[in-house]
Amino acid sequence: MKPSISVVILTYNESLHIRRCIESVKDVCQDIYLVDSFSTDDTVQVAQSLGAIVYQNKWENNYAKQFNWGLDNLPITTDWVLRLDADEYLTPELASEIVNKLPNLSNEVNGVELPLRRIFQGREITKGTGGINLLRIFRYGKAWSETRWMDEHIKLSSGKTVVFEHAFADHNLNNLGWWTAKHNGYAIREAIDLLDIEFNLLGNHAEEVNISDQAAYKRRRKHKYAKQPLFWRSFAYFLYRYILKGGFTEGKEGFMWHFLQGWWYRTLVDVKIYEIKKNCGTDVAKIKAFIEREYSISL
Repeated sequence: MKPSISVVILTYNESLHIRRCIESVKDVCQDIYLVDSFSTDDTVQVAQSLGAIVYQNKWENNYAKQFNWGLDNLPITTDWVLRLDADEYLTPELASEIVNKLPNLSNEVNGVELPLRRIFQGREITKGTGGINLLRIFRYGKAWSETRWMDEHIKLSSGKTVVFEHAFADHNLNNLGWWTAKHNGYAIREAIDLLDIEFNLLGNHAEEVNISDQAAYKRRRKHKYAKQPLFWRSFAYFLYRYILKGGFTEGKEGFMWHFLQGWWYRTLVDVKIYEIKKNCGTDVAKIKAFIEREYSISL
């Protein structure tokens, strides 16, 4: 018997992934919801053929805003909600664990953290960043996403969390050209996040409470990272991951992952921050105006 849980998946042109994602949850979730940003491929048709319920909402370049729109507007009737991205999926072991454990959790538990399994170029990446647990299951009405531009976490309004044993997988099947283009888009949102730490652009630092212990630890490390010199910090972070944390032991795929995600991407973020500061100095109003003019992001 399926537990009382719905899954919410954000999509835009995810034809390559959506079948795998839905099939991984179909024996676990009572309802499967897509919040689709008006895909132009057959994402919606494939999802509906597999029994998903599709709602569409305009994309505003913000994952947190789109996910919270789903929580506010989807006709969710289950006790629990699972958040998944389209290029993620439940492992069979996790699916069984959810079915067996979720109905028996005590009333004081409002969130469940799940271990993340990263797969890049067909290889599971286990070295460099350590184990990561993410709060992805929560009681409906007891949590929402932080309204951040990047690195957003699910936060509980009350209650405690538990950690399940088995993992969900993040495995994007697109080519590296797509991957680098996607991360170019991520870079401006990450730049906004780091500038927000420095200048409080968004005025919502109080939101950093009621996230999981691991998310809070990660956030503290990000604040420390934000204080380090531009460009040097991305190089140091790559060395930390690739040398000190053993990323070099994972072959060519490990090198590509840590170089691209740990150095190239974070250097690109610093390039965007440098450009913004060069044009605007430390004037918050000018920074916001520049980001809106150059990147069509209104803060």
